[in-house]
Amino acid sequence: MNEAAAAGAATVRTRETLLARAQGLMDAVRARTDETEETRRLAPETMQAMREAGVHRVLQPARYGGAEAHYSGMVDIVEAISIACSAAGWCLVQYSSHNCLLGYWPPEGQDEIWGATPDAMVAGVLIPSLGRAVRVDGGWRISGRWPFASGVYGADWFIAAAFTEDGDKPRLAQMHAIPRGEYEIIDTWHTAGLRGTGSADVAVDDVFVPDCRALTIDATKGGGTAPGCVVNDAALYKLPAYAMFSINQSVPALGVAQAVYDDFVARTRDRVARMSGKSMADYSTAQVKVAEAHTKIETARLLLHHCCDKGMAIAESGGIAPMPKKSELRAQATMAGKLAAEAVDLLFHLSGGAGLYDSNPISRAMRDVNCIRGHITQNWDVNASNHGRVLLGLASADPGL
Repeated sequence: MNEAAAAGAATVRTRETLLARAQGLMDAVRARTDETEETRRLAPETMQAMREAGVHRVLQPARYGGAEAHYSGMVDIVEAISIACSAAGWCLVQYSSHNCLLGYWPPEGQDEIWGATPDAMVAGVLIPSLGRAVRVDGGWRISGRWPFASGVYGADWFIAAAFTEDGDKPRLAQMHAIPRGEYEIIDTWHTAGLRGTGSADVAVDDVFVPDCRALTIDATKGGGTAPGCVVNDAALYKLPAYAMFSINQSVPALGVAQAVYDDFVARTRDRVARMSGKSMADYSTAQVKVAEAHTKIETARLLLHHCCDKGMAIAESGGIAPMPKKSELRAQATMAGKLAAEAVDLLFHLSGGAGLYDSNPISRAMRDVNCIRGHITQNWDVNASNHGRVLLGLASADPGL
């Protein structure tokens, strides 16, 4: 570890410290949401504020100054930022989860990535079918194009998944860490929602990636067998990473739902229906739906923390989560995102015509949660059907688990 890395590691963060910092950023992040929406990427000031606060380092190894926290620490921090700005929360969860994932990487690769820049922001797309990695002496030559690279405009590194080509050996799904100067960002992000995430395409053209910056997806399936566990022996890096991913994407949906609920209740307490002149708070139908939305949000939060606790408990025991437990983690965390989105639906319909205006935060929230629903980790049918398969004794249809 070089001097820069040692300096970064000297200021080890804690989950509580980073949560307090995230909460302290909320007003400033919220004030830039319109700019973020218009420019279709996070404002530089938001990026800088998150970097300086170190909130993306909650799951980073302690040897580089990260908090190396319980997985729930990421849930708390990302929810806070997502309440302020859905785009910032969505990008932050990418940076946080990729920092966790890099803890599985070979130690030499971690040193190269974090050595000079312990506070590096890392984006990524983990879909191997979009890339091709050909074995060469000392590493791989990778090419491909990956869409949905959330937060890539502010990132220092990009993780690109690809299928390997290594002579007669079976092809493997493998991830590759690539520095900013070696990939191209293509501005394709013109969307209905999550506009501020800057989730552009990334193109890589025959770039060399050394072995120390490559890792198979199989190495992330838990139990402490990943190369990085030699230097990072915390339970965090023994989790089944892909089984936990639905937690990551559900947290911004939870934050959006909480923000919508808070705003709706504040508006509705004094709102009077134009036709009847009756207080909206007096309508029993409104009361029922507000209660239902609140319950869905609270249940979603409980589910996410429950999944974190469940995954961490298995990792702390030194075991490998059996497939029924992996598919359960994925399904339950997906349900949390589903409940959060349904809460936004309920409140949007209660808002009437007022909810259609861009000046009403629920308009953007509705667009954003529907875009979040489009992520594969948020697709209830896909994740529930796989969990059902496993419960019924069939093989998992998800190779990442």
